[in-house]
Amino acid sequence: MSDLFDKLRPLLRAEAAAETAGTGVDAADLEQAVWVRLLEHRRTPEEPADWLRRAVRAEARLARRRARREVPYGGPGGGARSSGGAEPEDALLHGEENRALRSAVARLPGRCPELMRALLSPRDLTYREIAGELGISQGSLGPVRSRCLGCLRRMLAVEVAAPDLRGMER
Repeated sequence: MSDLFDKLRPLLRAEAAAETAGTGVDAADLEQAVWVRLLEHRRTPEEPADWLRRAVRAEARLARRRARREVPYGGPGGGARSSGGAEPEDALLHGEENRALRSAVARLPGRCPELMRALLSPRDLTYREIAGELGISQGSLGPVRSRCLGCLRRMLAVEVAAPDLRGMER
């Protein structure tokens, strides 16, 4: 296994540097996460270089998502929360919006629920991965996604109350 590490180390270093350029994610952290993933894999992949590239991309997506969600505990205001008392209400409203969206997605026709769940997945799948999971061609994914989003938009427009009119009514 050590010869595999020696063989893959330069490729991993290059892939990690390429994936983390300009993202604020540390390449060394990404390398370490990929080595851990390889050790957890517990067997030598059949195509180590291809496996390594996929693992680097997956770990980079996770690291970028994690970096977007992380919030410093003590900000310039000195407290853990800077926006005051509005956060619980915002969290509640956001949760209700998510439930309404997921409920509407479940009622979509045809393959739309599967596709929308894949697009909304926390795994952050690529078009190629989504097409593989759904068993459709990658080229047809865009048009199907467009139709599904149009259907979802129409469905939600009926369910969501129209905003109050401003100014004079006609």
